[in-house]
Amino acid sequence: MAEKKKNSLISHGTAAQNRKARHDYTIGETFEAGMVLTGPEVKSLRHGRATITEAWAGERDGELFLYNAYIPVLNTVSSFQKEEPRRPRKLLLHRKEVSKLIGAVRREGATLVPLSIFFNPRGVAKLSLGLAAGRKKADKRAALKERDWQRDRARLMAHRNKRGE
Repeated sequence: MAEKKKNSLISHGTAAQNRKARHDYTIGETFEAGMVLTGPEVKSLRHGRATITEAWAGERDGELFLYNAYIPVLNTVSSFQKEEPRRPRKLLLHRKEVSKLIGAVRREGATLVPLSIFFNPRGVAKLSLGLAAGRKKADKRAALKERDWQRDRARLMAHRNKRGE
């Protein structure tokens, strides 16, 4: 008797995440952007195969693009439809948001860091984009120390409440 295999496609939720971003940068504001993708790229995202750790967003001709994001091509796709896995992908934002982000990058030297690629409740692929400032090594250590302390404090409080009541 064969077991029924569970469908592993992602219909909503996170498809790819950049965990290093919150460690390497201080994230200010976050924005939700659409992406111009082809059908096979969406299918690859639904399989959870994308990587955005080395990705970044930048301006080209007054528009924002996602650079160096790796969305591999599936083997099941026909050969004439195969796209370059690291090609620049256009980001879809409102005009005011685009001008705000481009201005922040030019004036303040901020960085546009992709935080995650996810599917919204309607099943549309979106990119969570953070307006970030780089951290120095000492800042990274301080943030790590603070996070460890918060974790330990929560653990101590939980242990104290369990013991006391």
